[in-house]
Amino acid sequence: MTRALIIIDVQNDFCPGGALAVAGGDAIVPGINALMAEFPAVILTQDWHPAGHSSFASSHPGKAPFAMTEMPYGPQVLWPDHCVQGSAGAAFHPGLNSDRADLIIRKGYNPAIDSYSAFFENDHSTATGLEGYLRSRGITDLTMVGLATDFCVNFSAVDAAGLGFAVTLRADLCRAIDMDGSLAAAMSGLAEAGVRVA
Repeated sequence: MTRALIIIDVQNDFCPGGALAVAGGDAIVPGINALMAEFPAVILTQDWHPAGHSSFASSHPGKAPFAMTEMPYGPQVLWPDHCVQGSAGAAFHPGLNSDRADLIIRKGYNPAIDSYSAFFENDHSTATGLEGYLRSRGITDLTMVGLATDFCVNFSAVDAAGLGFAVTLRADLCRAIDMDGSLAAAMSGLAEAGVRVA
């Protein structure tokens, strides 16, 4: 029981037709379901924003989606409204075997701070509690899949490696937004952090 599969944000709003759709986001679902059988522990993360979240462009008059702004914790992309708590868009993709999950970590529920990583909010100090859960179960090796490669998967993998976990990212079971070179930057950062990309 040292290995866990971490499935990042496979939610309707990140799949084709969703508010912040990642191209091919739904194509990874069958492969993720099949991979679950290889792991004793399966953890899902779920973006879970209150309406009017500070990371939404709609909360910043005159700002367009995908513009940048400065928040107290640093630079922040302003996103289209997405994964609003209780909405159909925030639900897991209907094809995902979410019943297999031992734990669901919800993130981004603090209206003042966005949260890409499964481990920390974007201030890089407010913990989600996932690290403590993994440590208490004796889990040391993490495999990450999901959406999107260059944002939530990337931040989660880099944070996990920084916390001392052995981390593998299954690139075939992730999809990227790739905004202004963000995928290339993420892949470089993952290598620097010691994340194995398979």
